[in-house]
Amino acid sequence: MDVVNDAVNHTTKSVPEPRPAIDGAVPDPRHRGGESARLYPRVTSFRSRRGALTATQQQSWDRTWPRIGRDVDDEPLDTAAWFGRTAPLIIEIGCGTGTATAAMAQAEPEFDLIGIEVYKPGLAQLVQRIEREGIQNIRLLRGDAVDVLEHMIAENSLAGVRVFFPDPWPKARHHKRRLLQPATLSLIASRLRPGGILHVATDHAGYAEHIAEVGAGEPALVGLNEATGGDPSRLGDAAIIGLERPVTKFEGKAHRAGSAITEFIWGKI
Repeated sequence: MDVVNDAVNHTTKSVPEPRPAIDGAVPDPRHRGGESARLYPRVTSFRSRRGALTATQQQSWDRTWPRIGRDVDDEPLDTAAWFGRTAPLIIEIGCGTGTATAAMAQAEPEFDLIGIEVYKPGLAQLVQRIEREGIQNIRLLRGDAVDVLEHMIAENSLAGVRVFFPDPWPKARHHKRRLLQPATLSLIASRLRPGGILHVATDHAGYAEHIAEVGAGEPALVGLNEATGGDPSRLGDAAIIGLERPVTKFEGKAHRAGSAITEFIWGKI
């Protein structure tokens, strides 16, 4: 399951004294004069993917999306109003078709879960399942996860962040597009509440090495399993969210291909 979003065509123009951007990309002026930063391309972790909905998907989308979904914008989320309750919040970045999202939400009814994705047909499959199975504790955002974390999520507010099988961008010239860079890890850590959990899984050995290095360099996070250099015996007491993942079709293919799955679990100090 890739962390997939739709790329957007941008135009550029100059702005004086822009701030540095995530992933070392073109500056983002959102905090200078309120001008839309979407005119300024940032090096992103997504591929451009298009796809049409089936008739039944579109009908389910029309019925359900207005209640449980919205496009990413710059307005802070009022999650209590959106979910109709106050509960610990988990974000899943790149929820794809939502196999893991739905199963984990159903296993953890005491948590609220927001899935972030851009590929609309994938989201539509999850919307259908939410409607069909009456899942109450999932909401969905369509857009760039970094925009969500920067502008829609308050600091020290998340019980957990999940990133399962992000796109590894295996070619060296594309490594800058990998989602889990130092600036993004720092951003995620700032949104986790003390004791919050960052849970990452990848089947790509090269990306696993990169993730381990980046995570080790984030001072706000402490490793809680072997892959993060932590003590696994602490995990049972430290984890405030569930860590059991259902095996998706994507992960099943990885197992059959002999690819090792590496899981990283950090807690916020």
